[in-house]
Amino acid sequence: MSFPRLVIAGLSGGSGKTLVSLGVTRALCQTGHRVKTFKKGPDYIDSAWLASAAGTAQGNLDPYFCPPEQLVALFMAGAQGHDISLIEGNRGLFDGVDTAGTASTSALARSLGAPVVLVMDCTKMTRTAAAIVLGCTMLEPELHLAGVILNRTGTERQRTLITQAVETLTGVPVLGALPRHTLFHIEERHMGLAYMEEEAAAVRLDALAELLATHVNMPQLLEIARNAPALCPAWEPKEAAQSGAEPQQTITVASKAFSVMQPRIGYVHDSALWFYYQENFDALKAAGAQLVPLSILDETPWPSLDGLYLGGGVPEQYAAQLAQAKSIRAHVYTLASQGMPIYAECGGFMYLCSTLHTQEGAFPMAGVFPGSVTMSPRPNGLGYVEATVSGYTPFFPAGLSFKGHEFHFSSYTPAAQEAPAHIVTLHKGKGMTGGHPAGADGLCRWQTHAGYTHIYAPAVPCWAPNFVHMAHTWGTQQRKGR
Repeated sequence: MSFPRLVIAGLSGGSGKTLVSLGVTRALCQTGHRVKTFKKGPDYIDSAWLASAAGTAQGNLDPYFCPPEQLVALFMAGAQGHDISLIEGNRGLFDGVDTAGTASTSALARSLGAPVVLVMDCTKMTRTAAAIVLGCTMLEPELHLAGVILNRTGTERQRTLITQAVETLTGVPVLGALPRHTLFHIEERHMGLAYMEEEAAAVRLDALAELLATHVNMPQLLEIARNAPALCPAWEPKEAAQSGAEPQQTITVASKAFSVMQPRIGYVHDSALWFYYQENFDALKAAGAQLVPLSILDETPWPSLDGLYLGGGVPEQYAAQLAQAKSIRAHVYTLASQGMPIYAECGGFMYLCSTLHTQEGAFPMAGVFPGSVTMSPRPNGLGYVEATVSGYTPFFPAGLSFKGHEFHFSSYTPAAQEAPAHIVTLHKGKGMTGGHPAGADGLCRWQTHAGYTHIYAPAVPCWAPNFVHMAHTWGTQQRKGR
C-alpha cells in the first residue's frame, strides 16, 4: 500500500528539526494537503505542537516499545486517509540506547521504509558539512538519506558553498537553506517547548510555514515522500509472543456489558496536565470507554464519571491556581476514597500528593497520597525504564514486566507516618527512590495507581482493557447503590 512519508531528523538535539517539522507540516496543510504527524520516541510536547500544526491528532512511534511489524501497523493505521505523513525524529539521527543505535530515529526510518531529510545546523561551517553528510550515508548505507535542509545559515555565499559541496561530494540533494532568525524561535522551558494558547500558537506556526515555504523546495520534498516504497501490514496482536513482546494478562470483558453502559473515563487536559499519548486514548476507546475531557484549574463541576486518568504535565507552573481550586481537589480525593479507578502519571501523581513545593512556596494538592513532592532544578529521573510489578495494583497483574519512561524534575518525600509500599520495581530508571539503593516507583491506595513512570499503551496491552473493566464495574456498582 502506498503511504507517502518522510522522516525529519537532525544531527543532535537543538538542530532545528522540530521547527522544520512544524513549518513543513503547516505549509503543506495550507496548500490543501492532509498531513498526519508522528513523533519518534517518548515525547508529548513536540507531539502536541505537531498536532496543532496539522490540525489532526498526533501519533507516537517508538522502536524501544514496539517491534518493527507493530510499528508499521501503528503507522499505517494512523496514516490512513492522509496525503502525506511526517515523522519527526528525536536527538541525533543515529542516537539510540546503545552503540548499535537500537531504538534510534534511523532504526525507525528503516522499519518504516521512510526516506530521511536531515536538518543540519550550519553555524560557522561550509565544506565540512559535506563530510558530515557523507559520514551519515556511510554509517548505515541501507538508510535512505534523501535530502538535507541547511539551518542557521548566515550569508548567501555560505549557503552556495555548502550546497555545492554537499551535492557534489555526496550526491545528496540540498532541499533548502534557512537563515538565522530569532523571530521564529519558540520559547523552551525545562521540559521542552513551552505550552502556548491556541491563537498564539497559530500565529507562530503560520510564520514558520511562510519561512519554510520560502526557503525550502516543497515540491521536491513532496516528491521524496511520494517515492517511498509500498508497505505491507504484517502485524497481528496474536503474534505478539513471536515478535518478542512479553505475554500479557488481560481481563476479558463481555462485549454485551457495554451495550448497557459505556464507562465514562475522564481525563484532565488543561495547561497543567496535557502529556498524553494519543495511542493511550485510542486504546481506552477501543476497549469500550467514553472519554471525557476535564480541567483541574478552576471550580467548574465535573460530570458523572466511572474512572479518571491524570496524565503528565507541568503542575508546578500552576501550583497556586491548582491550590485555589479547592472544590476540585476535594472532589478528586472523594472519588479516590470511594474506590473509583484512577490512573496517574508523573504530573498527575504530583497533583495527587498532599503538598507541592516550588520556589514560590508550598501548595496543597489533592492529598490522596500523604507525602509531598519538591521541585528541583535538575531532572530526578530521565529516560527509558524497565519495570516489574512487584506489589498490588488493580491495573496490572503481579509479576508483569513492561517498558516505560520517566522525565521528572521533582522528588517524592513520604509523610512522617507513611511507610510507602512501592508497587513497581525499576531494573532501569530512578523512579521515586532516585535509584538508591534500587529504583522503585508507584503507589497504590484504594483503586488509585500513581507514579512517575509513563506507559505507552500498545506496548502494555492489558492496561486499557483492565482500566475500562474496572471503570465499568465501579460505575455499575455506584448506579445500583443509588
